[in-house]
This record gives sequence, structure tokens and C-alpha cells, in this order.
Amino acid sequence: MVGLADTDSYVKWAAALLGRLPDGSTADLLIVETALAVSPAQQETALARSGLGQGSVRRVEFARLTEQLAALRPDVVLVAARGPVARVLIRLAAELTPRPVIVSGLPGISIPVTTAALIHRTQSDLFLLHSRREVREFAALAEYRGLAQNFALAQLPFAAHVPASGPTAGATDLVFATQALVPSERAERMQVAKLLVAAAEADPRRRVVVKERAVKGEHQTHRQRIGIPDLLATLGPLPPNLVVSTIAMGRALDSAEGLVTVSSTAAIEAIARGIPVIALDSFGVTDKLINPVFLGSGLLAPESAVIARDFRQPAVTWRADNYFHDADADDWIARIEALVARRRAGELPAKPPRDRRGGVARDIWERKVALGRKDRSAAGLAVATVGIPMRFAVKWAHRLARIGQPKAQPVAYSYAIEPGTSRIP
Repeated sequence: MVGLADTDSYVKWAAALLGRLPDGSTADLLIVETALAVSPAQQETALARSGLGQGSVRRVEFARLTEQLAALRPDVVLVAARGPVARVLIRLAAELTPRPVIVSGLPGISIPVTTAALIHRTQSDLFLLHSRREVREFAALAEYRGLAQNFALAQLPFAAHVPASGPTAGATDLVFATQALVPSERAERMQVAKLLVAAAEADPRRRVVVKERAVKGEHQTHRQRIGIPDLLATLGPLPPNLVVSTIAMGRALDSAEGLVTVSSTAAIEAIARGIPVIALDSFGVTDKLINPVFLGSGLLAPESAVIARDFRQPAVTWRADNYFHDADADDWIARIEALVARRRAGELPAKPPRDRRGGVARDIWERKVALGRKDRSAAGLAVATVGIPMRFAVKWAHRLARIGQPKAQPVAYSYAIEPGTSRIP
């Protein structure tokens, strides 16, 4: 099995999955040099505790990827990348002869389910998800959209087989897991920054750790426009027990009394270890905040709970449907083995190109959009010369058309919604 990944969260996810393969399997991870590829430091952090040896990991330019895959002759290619990049990598893998089984998926909390996540990965043979609820809701969405896809269940790899022993003895840190996109508005992010200061001032004996995904200047899976540390720097002298950290989440949790987040997958890592959590609900519960998954969990709480360090454990009924099903329910390895058996018997069907407008030019354009400056092909340059100005013009046309139209309101979830249910967009 060969994993193809680029950004920090996908490298961590792919490495952890590859590290869980059955005995007798071989695994390689190729980090594709896209515009947002992990730095060497991020790579080391992402691979920590994955079980995948450094010798199985190497970086490769997209232009050499077909050659590298042909040399490895994998039974399975795991495509672990953001949607536009995943679409390009899946197409490349599908053109290998004989073609491998193609597996894709998402590296963390995937509720609310989205059509875009499906469309980018429709050419894969198997789509990995990490909870019964995710499988159920993605299957319903695929049927609604008329998209054919096979889903498999896998425990979230960096939360699987972790002893739920609770906080380490003597651990006193309040760890806040930041996110690039959530919350999105500057005022809301400043509110978070002020909350963290208040939490640190409430008990100077215990640290408040702002856990960042990357050092400033490093790329992340999602672009961060307004960093919490930058906002903290505008608030004057800070309490000495308020610190910023970029160590691996696993190491940050080693000294955590509890974790606070809006909707980070770090909450699932903490729960797996028995570390209590607060899912901050100051900004509501909406698809945009990626936090409807916590409805019915008992983890949603206001700022006062953060200052009081009133951490919570999730409801038992919520756990079973959301990321903490029994390991025996996982079927991803059995499903992959069945597909490999079909491949070796010559029964794996070819993957036809997606039926959409644009033909070869569309393929070149998608590759250019996905890889950015890392695509140095003449065809990519030619298509970009025409496509980028056209794309800019279309965006402005749409923006002008929206002027004067009422602004759509985000869907807000009521706390009265029955646990385990949510809206299919």
C-alpha cells in the first residue's frame, strides 16, 4: 500500500493508517510536493507515534510521481489530500497499468457531510470514514446526489487503541486547539484570544497552552488568515502562564488536564485518552463552525466553563455513534483485501474518466489549480494563461450579481435536535 499525501493533517492521517496495516503488509508514504506540502519539521511531527518508519517516507515531485508508483507496483494507493489535489492524484493512479485499488478519505471530523468531498473522490474504489454517523450520512448524501461510492468504517487512526487512562498524573494544562478556519471572523477570533487570557489569569498556577498547527510561515491544510497568537500579541503584556506551542498534539495532551476547542479533531484524540473536553459554543452550533457533531455529546459549553476549567466527558450514547464504535465494527481492511483479491484476479474494472465538460484541457486546468507553482508543465502554463483571467472575471460577475440580494443566513442548530441526527445539505 502506498500513501500519497501533502499537507500536515493528511500526512498525519495517512501515516497513522499505514501504520495500522496487518502484519505482512508493506507500506510507503510519498509526500507530494504541492504548494502546501508539509515542512520537514511538520513532517516529523505528523509522523510521530504513527508506527510508520522514517525509511518508508520520502518526498517526490508530481512530475516523477507516475515513475515512482510504477516502480513500487502497489496493490493499493491511499490518496490523502485536499479535494482538488485528491481528484488529480486519483486520476493519476487510475491510469497506472495494471491499476491499483484506489482508497481515499477524510482525516478527521467530517460532519457536516458535503457534496464537494464526494465529488472530488468519486473515482476512488473506497472512501474511508471514521464513525457510524459519517457512513450513514455520506451514504444518504451520495444517494440523494446520484453519486456512486463505496464507504468503509475505520476508527480514527490516531485515536484507535489508545488507553483511556485519563490525564497524566500531575497534568494541569488547559490546551486550546486552534483552527485555521473556525471561527472565521476577526472579532470572534479576538473573543477567543481574550478568553484564553482570562482563563490564564483565573489561575496563575496552571498553564493555558495555545496549541498551533504550524510555526508562523509554514503551510497548513487550510490557510490561516488571522492567527490567535497574532491577536494575543495585540493585547499587551500577557500572563506568563499563557504559552503558544507547536509540538505534536499527542505530546501536548501528555500534560493536559483538559482540552478546549470549537470543533478540532483534537477533541477526539483527547476523548480517546480519557482527557475531558469543552467544545466552545460561544458562536453557536452551525455547519460553518463544523460543530453540529457535538450535539448530544454533553461537551458543548460556554466561556464561563472554560475559565472555570469545567471539562466534560462525552455521553455514552454519543460515543457509540461518533468515533468510538467497537473496533470489531471496522471493515476497512477486509474491504480493501477483497478489492485486492479482485485486482489480482484481473477483475478490477477500469476507471473511466469523469463525465464533464472540458476534456483534456479541464484535466490540465485542475492539475494547475491543485499544484499551483509546483506544476511547471508547458500545458499547465498555457491553460493558466487563459483560465486564470477567465476565472477572475466569472467571480466578479457572480459578486456583482449578488449585490442587493438578501444575504443567506447560516443554519443554526437547536439544542432540541435529537442526538445522532443532523441535516443533509
